[in-house]
Amino acid sequence: MAKWTFNHIETIGHITEDNDFYRQYHYPEMLIRYDSNFIEFKQMPTLVQLKELEQNMREFHRQYNQRHLKFEFPDNQKPVFDVMNYLKENKYDVGFLELYSIEPDQFPRVENHPDIEVKEVTDELFNDFIKLQYKQDIENGEEFAKGKIQLNERQHKNDQYMKVVAYYKGKPAGTMNVILSEQTVEIDDLAVLEEHQRKGIGSRLQRFVMDRFPESTIILVADGEDTPREMYQKQGYQYQGFKYEALKIEK
Repeated sequence: MAKWTFNHIETIGHITEDNDFYRQYHYPEMLIRYDSNFIEFKQMPTLVQLKELEQNMREFHRQYNQRHLKFEFPDNQKPVFDVMNYLKENKYDVGFLELYSIEPDQFPRVENHPDIEVKEVTDELFNDFIKLQYKQDIENGEEFAKGKIQLNERQHKNDQYMKVVAYYKGKPAGTMNVILSEQTVEIDDLAVLEEHQRKGIGSRLQRFVMDRFPESTIILVADGEDTPREMYQKQGYQYQGFKYEALKIEK
């Protein structure tokens, strides 16, 4: 069985620096998207190295009126003690992500439900998708939500992406982004409205992908400290590794 890593997960952003030590991403199309504007370490930094790159990123971001600092650390390595200590003392939000994979024939069968319908987003359904995403994204602020609309519009025109929407009793209730590559199919941004959770909508969104791409390995990323990861484990997803990240919003 292939070993999947975070390198198989799509990163939206333009690479502005790439060397043996780190890679920096910048995305002027959506400056407020932290996951597109950050430094990814290829080797675990010392505290001195971290501080140097922290200042470099701060100066770079302020050219674009960005007020965040974000670092991602190498796969399956926890930052060394003095680095972790520095991040926490300096008010970084430190957490970790977990990578999971599954073969479609290993995903549990899901019975059809008369009240739930899952569809690929066409031009006719795109407005339903956008409205539901906006309702969820506005929690991160209006600037982010509007930027996400433009991102979804760009992706909708690109064959690498497939948008999916779930309806409950005829009304949009859940959305999902699907990212296609030669090796994998990635599930991203799966979300169900709070009032429609625990009705099986999330499972049916995933089942839609399993049925559409039966020969592909399905991968996704979960917050290592959140409950959805437990659902993925129960559904049969296989743990592939973890990645630490640190985010700070400066005034």
